Amino acid sequence: MAETSQAADHDESRRDFLVMAAIGMGAVGAGSFAWPLIDQMNPSADVLALASTEVDLSKIEVGQSITIKWRGKPVFVRRRTAEEIKIAEAVTADQLPDPQTDADRVKKSEWLVLLGVCTHLGCVPLGQKPSEAKGEFGGWFCPCHGSHYDTSGRIRKGPAPRNLEVPPYEFLNDTSIKIG
Repeated sequence: MAETSQAADHDESRRDFLVMAAIGMGAVGAGSFAWPLIDQMNPSADVLALASTEVDLSKIEVGQSITIKWRGKPVFVRRRTAEEIKIAEAVTADQLPDPQTDADRVKKSEWLVLLGVCTHLGCVPLGQKPSEAKGEFGGWFCPCHGSHYDTSGRIRKGPAPRNLEVPPYEFLNDTSIKIG
């Protein structure tokens, strides 16, 4: 009888081993099947390269604007004049459809960095080039539906519901910024 009990214990421990080995192999198989599916959802190298961009500010004169591409969207970088800064800072929140002070929109008052996409329907507003219409408030003008932005990129008139968006950026030094 003792031999039968030993044989049953041996069969039971062998069965436990086989069950655990099968579960382990199943887990490895499921993982090796699922990993490529999950990994393909990561951003591609070209998308990661666009995640941030550096801009050299040293060549931008006072009163000049440049447009750069970041994540496929235009970004307006303007070196504002003392007059533009003074006008932007003088506007009170009760005059604005989307209340925001100039100080909340800039890190250094001389430099304004904005996404150049109208918040109404996604058009690119005019006002970057000296020959383009800047609207009634000296900033940008979206001719598609008549939105007027001021020298801080805040909506002042027209159907746009919000101010031009300020992208995440930081000053690396006095002559360059990193967007993104």
